Amino acid sequence: MFVSVVLDPGGIDSAKAIAEILARFSFKKIQKACWESMQINEAQLASLKREIDSVTDYYDTLRIYQFPVNSNFAVTELRHKQWKRSIYGAKQS
Repeated sequence: MFVSVVLDPGGIDSAKAIAEILARFSFKKIQKACWESMQINEAQLASLKREIDSVTDYYDTLRIYQFPVNSNFAVTELRHKQWKRSIYGAKQS
């Protein structure tokens, strides 16, 4: 599955910690605040989210973009230490 993580860290310490975690999960830095992977599965993604949650605080924000998730597009956001996930799919006519 394709997964992209876009960071808006609240501080330099959390930015470094998140970058280290993403590198350990084989994500490649594509742009200043954007990391991507084509080799991650759902179990690894759940573990990644737990690790990210442990190094972030209230001021850190990030978004995870996933495709495909049951043939849909998923956006998961961490904001104010809470995770929210939205699933988007093509409308059938």
